[in-house]
Amino acid sequence: MSTKEKKQEYDENKAQGGYARAQILTPQKRKQIAQDAANVRWKKILRATHDGSINIGELTIEASVLEDGTRVLSYRGVSKALGKSQKWNSDSTSNLPPFLSKKTLKPYIPSKMSTEGFSPIEFKPLHGGRTAYGVPATLLPEICDVWLKAREAKVLNNEKDLEIAKKAEILVRGFARVGIIALVDEATGYQDIRDREALQAILEKYITDEWAKWTKTFPDDFYKHLFRLKGMTYPLATKNKPSYIGHWTNDIVYRRLAPGVLKKLKEINIVLPSGRRARKHHQYLTPKFGSPELKKHLDNIIFLMKACSSWNDFQKLLNKASPKYGDTIPMNLP
Repeated sequence: MSTKEKKQEYDENKAQGGYARAQILTPQKRKQIAQDAANVRWKKILRATHDGSINIGELTIEASVLEDGTRVLSYRGVSKALGKSQKWNSDSTSNLPPFLSKKTLKPYIPSKMSTEGFSPIEFKPLHGGRTAYGVPATLLPEICDVWLKAREAKVLNNEKDLEIAKKAEILVRGFARVGIIALVDEATGYQDIRDREALQAILEKYITDEWAKWTKTFPDDFYKHLFRLKGMTYPLATKNKPSYIGHWTNDIVYRRLAPGVLKKLKEINIVLPSGRRARKHHQYLTPKFGSPELKKHLDNIIFLMKACSSWNDFQKLLNKASPKYGDTIPMNLP
């Protein structure tokens, strides 16, 4: 029999065996096998966007932030920090990693940790190379807590286990000073991205690129009391308000409305050749959030203005009640 004929016979036998096996399996089991195969085939391996190292005492653990925002700690780093085996037995019937697989720890492992599984997260490292494996950063405090509860119950009966519990205690003390998410973000430099995303979310709530039709937004009382506190006559003889009134308004209103709002408004509300803005800043505030927040802020400002007899008094109260973003709040110190 030629090699080609042998191969054909082998393929036929293989196909018949697969068909026979499929006939034995229940419809549910066949569906599950197909689903598992599809999951493996189409599994998306996330890429790390930031990485770094967390140092707590003498312990160092590599950390990464994945493209979906998941913070992970190096599986190898966690194992090494706890002084346990780095090898994960994928054939094991247990969902738990080696650093939690000790039988004496079982009573102290939350059911959520053992039932949901602890399979490491596979991801692509920031600088390329082979895929790496990580443990969700938020689980490390819980892992440490298991060892500390076991030590408290006096079920750790050898020096090696007691040493692991000691390392877990060092890690927990580090987490008590700074949250684990903050530690990862600081180590990887991700806090800059996180802050920008948070600022963008604020601006999206307050500001829209589509300006609204002008409507009277600033009450007459705002200008009456502003002029009174500045020692000026109201109303002005000229129809158009001087530019310095716009500077005062930016300082006491828009600069205190929310982080980044004034800067964004200046970007989208362009300055015309005449030197004036194309529109009023408030025309770019969102109708459902930005405009109501502006009205609320103006009501508070007018309330403070009515209580003051001088500009200096008003500024002191305003800085305490609604400080500029990025400034420190004045405190009465002895």
